[in-house]
Amino acid sequence: MSTKVAQIPMSPAIAALAAAVDLFCSREPAESTEALGWDLSHLRHQCDRLELEFSRSAAEFAATDEYDSQGFVSPIHWIRNNCNMGGGAAADRIAVGELAQSLPQSIHATEDGEIGFAHLALIGRTAAAVGNARSTRLDETELLNKALEFSGGRFRDFCDIARHAADAERYVRGEVQAVEARTLTIQPGENGLVFLRGTLDAEGGAAVRTALEPLARRNGKGDAREPNRRMADALIELAAHALDAGFVPQRASQRAHVQVTTTLETLIQRAGAPAAHLELSIPISAKAVERITCDCNVTRILLGADSAVIDVGRSKRQIPPATRRALNVRDKGCRWPGCDRPASWTAGHHFVHWTKDGPTDLSNLVLLCHRHWMVHEGGWQIVRVDAQTFRVIPPTLDFYQRLARGPSTATA
Repeated sequence: MSTKVAQIPMSPAIAALAAAVDLFCSREPAESTEALGWDLSHLRHQCDRLELEFSRSAAEFAATDEYDSQGFVSPIHWIRNNCNMGGGAAADRIAVGELAQSLPQSIHATEDGEIGFAHLALIGRTAAAVGNARSTRLDETELLNKALEFSGGRFRDFCDIARHAADAERYVRGEVQAVEARTLTIQPGENGLVFLRGTLDAEGGAAVRTALEPLARRNGKGDAREPNRRMADALIELAAHALDAGFVPQRASQRAHVQVTTTLETLIQRAGAPAAHLELSIPISAKAVERITCDCNVTRILLGADSAVIDVGRSKRQIPPATRRALNVRDKGCRWPGCDRPASWTAGHHFVHWTKDGPTDLSNLVLLCHRHWMVHEGGWQIVRVDAQTFRVIPPTLDFYQRLARGPSTATA
């Protein structure tokens, strides 16, 4: 694989620019917030001018075979490796530089600060696509007028519309290529963490965002989760709902679901009990087992001293269907204050867990969504005030102090 080229001395012009940048970076703070705002605007303009000069130089470099002599497969490959840029950004710079002569109005508008380099890059990309279409001429004036009028996002949409109008077949080929570029990697890390990395096409990304964003809204006044945390929780909640509802294809004639293997000692949280085994994960705590087993199918397996299976009992669901239907009618959805999850997105929570002789009847049950985690591992408590009112208590105060302060309540 090619590596970065050896360092060579800067040209006098670049050395002068570097000295000017050093001087600017050592400047005194702005005198006021208003002055800071204007400095920010002017600084962006100068950055855009430098981006334009970089684009001209990138196009000039791309016209040579220097990248090939250094062992790189393309000018974009060379720029990506030696200029610490992404491939898309490198391609944009080369495209703008190559079209600079044919886009004089847009170049002047960038130099004068009327549009930014981001708008110019969209104009250049659109010009390259439309210019290759048969019997189509680019109206630079129309593109520039829209760039002056629209924000970056709206102008991108306008450019896509123009590209489709110029060559619909090429536009479709781009969509096909984007679908073929879909990728998702799920890689385990230390301590059971799982890292996700992927790329989606525009339509696929829109579908995922449409599914996750309603689930990632804040649930009530006390929801202090950051946006990234809420999106991660939403992804897990969506997957759990798909498993619960049987939307995932069956495996070995059984619905796919998370499988936990635990000892009786772990299930009843006896001191010194081992952690439980979770399929496709590292061992999990007894608290996590308690939460999962609030509403699940339990299969009893007896093992001999040599770990040989002696007996396998019939799978039994802890909350019977009739009780669950009554629970759905009573609670109508998640009872966490401020939450709007419907009953189909919830699990039944035992106030007193069934392993501690808590009955599986309506008086000992409440519907909770993903916040079920908070009343087990999270240390929160949910208590019944009366037949229709529940109160949640954060884990920051003594139980009786929390109850006296009257935290959030949920009433049917």
